Amino acid sequence: MINQVTLVGRLTKDPELRYTPEGHAVSNVTLAVNRHYRNAEGEFDADFVNCTIWKKTAENTAQYCHKGSLMGVTGRIHTRHYQAQDGKRVYVTEVIAEQVTFLSSKRQGIDRFSEAVLK
Repeated sequence: MINQVTLVGRLTKDPELRYTPEGHAVSNVTLAVNRHYRNAEGEFDADFVNCTIWKKTAENTAQYCHKGSLMGVTGRIHTRHYQAQDGKRVYVTEVIAEQVTFLSSKRQGIDRFSEAVLK
């Protein structure tokens, strides 16, 4: 069986870093990933994909990325569920990041793709 996902998108908000009781760093981010076709209004829609990043990669993401940063994420789909306060079962599907690539510079604010187009 294969469970592998590769995404390239922009962060919808600044990453927030937190730590588990065991001391592991974790960051939950949402990537806005553009679709490759136009909707009825002629615009590109986006999918908003929740990603969980662990350990040193989570720390680096929180330090070097911000809202709008372009990122590449390779990981696996993970589905979990929990009981909500109203008693209903809630299902969550997310990507567990195994590799993260920063595609834009925090200092310059210009991503590599835009930089290539400008040359």
